[in-house]
Amino acid sequence: MNSRRLAQQWPFPRYMQFEQQLRQSASNWFDVKGFQSHPKMPYCLREWSDWKKNIILDEVSLYIEKVKDDCEADGRPFPLHKFIHHGLSSQAMAFNLIGPLITRNDHTPLVHLLRRMGIENPHQITSASFEYEDRSVFSEDSGQPTSIDIVLKDGREEPAIFIESKLVEKGFGGCSVFSNGDCSGENPMVDKTQCYLHFIGRRYWDLMEKYGFTDLLKSERQCVFVAHYQFFREILFALEKGGVFVLLSDERSPVFHCESNGIDKGLMPFLLTFVPKQWSNRIVGISVQELVAEIGKFKKHNDWIGEFQQKYGLVE
Repeated sequence: MNSRRLAQQWPFPRYMQFEQQLRQSASNWFDVKGFQSHPKMPYCLREWSDWKKNIILDEVSLYIEKVKDDCEADGRPFPLHKFIHHGLSSQAMAFNLIGPLITRNDHTPLVHLLRRMGIENPHQITSASFEYEDRSVFSEDSGQPTSIDIVLKDGREEPAIFIESKLVEKGFGGCSVFSNGDCSGENPMVDKTQCYLHFIGRRYWDLMEKYGFTDLLKSERQCVFVAHYQFFREILFALEKGGVFVLLSDERSPVFHCESNGIDKGLMPFLLTFVPKQWSNRIVGISVQELVAEIGKFKKHNDWIGEFQQKYGLVE
């Protein structure tokens, strides 16, 4: 049997098919709405300034705009992504899916899902917000600090749940020091000072050591930050804050998790093998589909959840 026929028998989903499906549904949604899209990319709005048209509910876009203005007035950043106007933007998807839970102060669907996934932290969520950062965690005194897409608080000073949202991303972000050509990618476990980031005072490797990751990584020849820098930064951030890390992703994508005949594949099952067992109950993945199903149980959200499904190709 030739390779083309064998390829058709691959039991796991293929990324390109997933992306094409999302592009088509985004294009259709913009077309139905009468929004002007990019001439070469019908799944992307024509201008970045049109980003609010990428948000389903006006109450959510108004909320985002107000938070952004308030942050800027206080001298704090609130980064709207470069491609927030793109129909496949993970930030826009998070705004559309979790934004209404925030604006309506109804975190129940998300709390129910997290509890079902074995996360016990969210006993009583009191507030939620987007784009959370704290430079002190890793001593990120300059440049772009580690930022978490969504955080949930349960009455404590520090957040309890840290959520990273992914849609069409093909992985977690890698280390720019390596991609810029300033690092060989060698594991710095033998001598941390050989890592440029550690040398300039970042605490990434100090926290990797504090939480026991280095014991699992000593035998690795390549530095795990090379390709998965964002993953380790964000789980360390959550652990240092005493919270839980949650990855929100689409189950149609093979990138982060997929399953066939009892075999789990994807980055999450793989990267969790580098996480000490004592922290495994504080790292979990949930799917967009699971959260949509949970939200659909609550009549309070009937006015928008169906449109979300249309926008992201979750219904025929």
